[in-house]
Amino acid sequence: MTDPAQSGTSTEKASARGSKSARGKSGTNKFWSRLPKSDNTIFGLSTSRAVVLAMVVLMLALTLAVPLRTYISQRSDAAQVAAERQVLEEELRKLQGQNARFDDPAYIEALARERLRYVKPGETPFQVQLPGDYKEPEKKQEKETPLTGPWYRDLWQTISEPPVVPETTTPAPMPLAPIEPEEQGVPTG
Repeated sequence: MTDPAQSGTSTEKASARGSKSARGKSGTNKFWSRLPKSDNTIFGLSTSRAVVLAMVVLMLALTLAVPLRTYISQRSDAAQVAAERQVLEEELRKLQGQNARFDDPAYIEALARERLRYVKPGETPFQVQLPGDYKEPEKKQEKETPLTGPWYRDLWQTISEPPVVPETTTPAPMPLAPIEPEEQGVPTG
């Protein structure tokens, strides 16, 4: 049960609101209607608004680009360091195993026998050489001068010219001992 007096007031309030909203819309429409109409729009925005939006997006991208680049380079560096660490840890394990072997006297003895050919006192060492193991050192072959001309001229050249003797390096002469000064005596005369 609504009171007619109250219902009248609510309709007045609604009409007053409606007139205010109508005035607000028409006032707003008047503002936009005064601006020059442009047919240039980008994504439904006027050109000036699109340029401002593009500038904001560009500034945001530039602000985030440097930290993002740093983050990506640090991640790749971290992955490289982790891979290097694994390689070094594996090498460390190998070296620790080798160090443990060097603590064993039997291993050291076996190395000395193999590499240095050590023998214990009272043992007789033998060294077996198989025919395929030994290689004779290659000798340098002297070049023979080609003989040109008649046989008697070539024969005369071989007899008349002394044979070429390879030069041998002679050791440098030993330095002489310093000459000691003779004792100064009293002149005679």
